[in-house]
Amino acid sequence: MATAHASAPDSEPDRDTPARRPRLPAVLRAPLEGRTWREFGHLVLSLPLSVFYFVVAVTMMALGTGLVVTFLGIPVLAAGLTVCRGFGAVERARARAALGVRVAGPGPVGGGDRGGLMAWVGGVLKSGASWRHFLYAVLHMPWAVFAFSVAVVLWTCGWSLLTYPLWRWVFPAYAGVGGVQLYGDGTHSIYLDSPFEVTVTSLVGLLFWLVTPWVIRALAGVDRLLVTGLLGPSRLATRVSELESDRGVVVDTAAADLRRIERDLHDGAQARLVALAMDLGLAREKMTEDPQAAARMVDEAHGEVKTALQELRDLARGIHPAILTDRGLDAALSSIASRCTVPVTVTVDLPTRPAPAIEGIAYFTASELLQNISKHSNATHATLNLHHTPHHLILQATDNGHGGAKGTHNSGLTGLTERLNAVDGTLTIRSPTGGPTTITAHIPWRR
Repeated sequence: MATAHASAPDSEPDRDTPARRPRLPAVLRAPLEGRTWREFGHLVLSLPLSVFYFVVAVTMMALGTGLVVTFLGIPVLAAGLTVCRGFGAVERARARAALGVRVAGPGPVGGGDRGGLMAWVGGVLKSGASWRHFLYAVLHMPWAVFAFSVAVVLWTCGWSLLTYPLWRWVFPAYAGVGGVQLYGDGTHSIYLDSPFEVTVTSLVGLLFWLVTPWVIRALAGVDRLLVTGLLGPSRLATRVSELESDRGVVVDTAAADLRRIERDLHDGAQARLVALAMDLGLAREKMTEDPQAAARMVDEAHGEVKTALQELRDLARGIHPAILTDRGLDAALSSIASRCTVPVTVTVDLPTRPAPAIEGIAYFTASELLQNISKHSNATHATLNLHHTPHHLILQATDNGHGGAKGTHNSGLTGLTERLNAVDGTLTIRSPTGGPTTITAHIPWRR
């Protein structure tokens, strides 16, 4: 992937605040961090909850399956799946609070408002999300037993062995022995009571204490995967939602462009043509009375015609430049770079021309980035690099300005990001305070 340096800020530069370095290394901080305690609490609470989920889900499914030969079986199955969806809501809330993962709930069950009870039953039974919730209730129980056992054993061993020197006095005071019995039979007994044994025990506890948080995080990571994979919307539903959002962005963008074109025509070329018609009418009236004044008015009208033609050319270029259609991105990008107030070096490496729609997106993206450089960067030089990979057209702009570019709300870069997202593209901004700024657009490659 080529590196170019790019676009100027669309917002005021941010002040960099130096990050405070932790005083302790991560391995020593982990046992005391709130994240470790929250995840441990999540794993401990998962066991009783998962047993309850499993019992209820399996009982209702078994009951519904057994009654399926009667009329009552199908509603019981639907009720069981609905209960499982309720369990999923509880688990998503727990994951958000303890694991820091936000999972959107599945969409509502269809059919309930159109056909009464039977339509609701059919919607529940046909919903893939309902069956995934049931699968979670079944699968999570054995996993919760394993995770609970591992987490509690390691946690208990770590803290108890580490603090053994503090509570060893209990044994000689109340049990009549020197310490914890490590081994014993009818003739021999080994107790952890000497200073060396106590020290070794505490060191083993320290090892458990240091390792346990990372094991807990690994176990909690599996819980995250189960929640996100089984309790959220399906990939297809997520994709449909993304496409609906992207369609809305495209429609809004097209409407905004039409309003801009209408405003430019009304306030620019149309107003000039109206004034031109009035001037020519006055010139015609003065043709016999004052030929010289009429000639001056015709000359002025001729100038207005040239200005109107230039405005129409600029407007047509803003809709879709002819140079892009005729000569491709290389010439089109060189053309907009020549109009930038900052000197721009353009590099285009494309073996073939992409689809016209992709060319248009790349052109207007480059135009927006160069406008940002002109308006905001205070740069003395910029580069524009365009090349492609097997799956993406990559446009990269760099400038040596003051940096601080950020896609804040209602900024030009935010609008550009939304436009690229609408075609499954991405915009990456790297702009530290002081510069340089590099903005990279990935656009899907199509021919």
